[in-house]
Amino acid sequence: MSKRVWLAGVAAAVAMVGTAQAQEAPPPPKPYDAAVFAKAKDLQPKVIAWRRDFHEHPELSNSEVRTAKIVADHLRKLGMEVRTGVGKTGVVGVLKGGKPGKVVALRADMDALPVAEQTGLPFASKVTAQYNGQTVPVMHACGHDSHVAILMGTAEVLAGMKDQIQGTVVFIFQPAEEGPPAGEEGGAPLMVKEGVLTSPKVDAIFGLHAFPGDVGALVWRPGPMMAASDRFEIKLKGKQAHGSMPWQGIDMSSVAADIVTAFNQISSRQINVSKTPTVLTIATMHGGMRYNIIPEDMEMAGTLRTFDPGIRTDVIARAEKAVASISERYGATGKIEWGTPNPVTDNNRALTAQMKPTLARASQGQFHDDIDYIMGAEDFSYFQREIPGFFYHLGVGHPKGGNHSPFFDVDERAMETGVRAQALMALDYLSAS
Repeated sequence: MSKRVWLAGVAAAVAMVGTAQAQEAPPPPKPYDAAVFAKAKDLQPKVIAWRRDFHEHPELSNSEVRTAKIVADHLRKLGMEVRTGVGKTGVVGVLKGGKPGKVVALRADMDALPVAEQTGLPFASKVTAQYNGQTVPVMHACGHDSHVAILMGTAEVLAGMKDQIQGTVVFIFQPAEEGPPAGEEGGAPLMVKEGVLTSPKVDAIFGLHAFPGDVGALVWRPGPMMAASDRFEIKLKGKQAHGSMPWQGIDMSSVAADIVTAFNQISSRQINVSKTPTVLTIATMHGGMRYNIIPEDMEMAGTLRTFDPGIRTDVIARAEKAVASISERYGATGKIEWGTPNPVTDNNRALTAQMKPTLARASQGQFHDDIDYIMGAEDFSYFQREIPGFFYHLGVGHPKGGNHSPFFDVDERAMETGVRAQALMALDYLSAS
């Protein structure tokens, strides 16, 4: 998942995933269910092998060259029309069914994170790469390796059923979900900009994400599911002085500390927390070179997570006012700069209701369709702004630390369910057209 750190609210969502046990009997099967289930089972060793290969060879955002080549070669072998270099390193495969109908898209993200792996797996990553000017370790710490493998398996299942498909399936393998490098475009916004949903014109899109929970459980909520995400940077400038004589300068640590306190009060005391969840976090603080020198400059960075546009606007205004007024009080200057936001991941309610029986069958009744809000963000939301979209989570066990942890791992048994889910979502949507 994004880019992006899994923030408050994830624990509650994980708890909901953990209770996703056969709430209802799955609906009656469709004529093609048996074939999909059988093929997904047959492909499981292949899907596992792909996932382990991608895990051992992770690539950062906008650098998914090796991954993209493997994906493109696979789609071409399946007889698809394939476009590469979409959104820098993205791959798009188009499977035209044997019967006319609508167009549905399935999406998987391909990028890894600057994380030093500590899983101890035999296929653990030892890769390093350049990230914003630094050499960093690289790891698939968010399950994107499994997403790619699942969608490759789904592509093979559906290609084998081509004559039965009523319409067209577009397979979108997306780079940079975790956010492009500084100064670059990337991810879902760039793919949308380059026409991934218009050539051919897509009617609906589905995506899944590996998440801590019961193995093979499928969970989601209609409407807003994952938060809008705003990144911010605060730049402070004061007056340098010797640490033993702070009155000769401006104490930048005190300025920064007061801003942190003010931000915590904004999210807990100044907005209506009963409406929707809101999180305002300062995650990094940098300033100074030596223990006895008060620095002239201080930089801070963090994230705002919201579900309500009005609350978002209000919090941004309060944060800007707090930075300016606190800085002025100390005699410093301060400015907050906001990055490009990710919108709320908002599941189209009609589409979600339509596809609920599909995921009930795919998971064999192991699902939950009303999980708590999740404060993490997803740039799948950019697709949902253009067309109806449905994003759901796949339980992959309970890895230590959860998503973005150096210990994150996937219980590979879940991937068979993932393949079934994505294939049935496409078939059911198109057959209902």
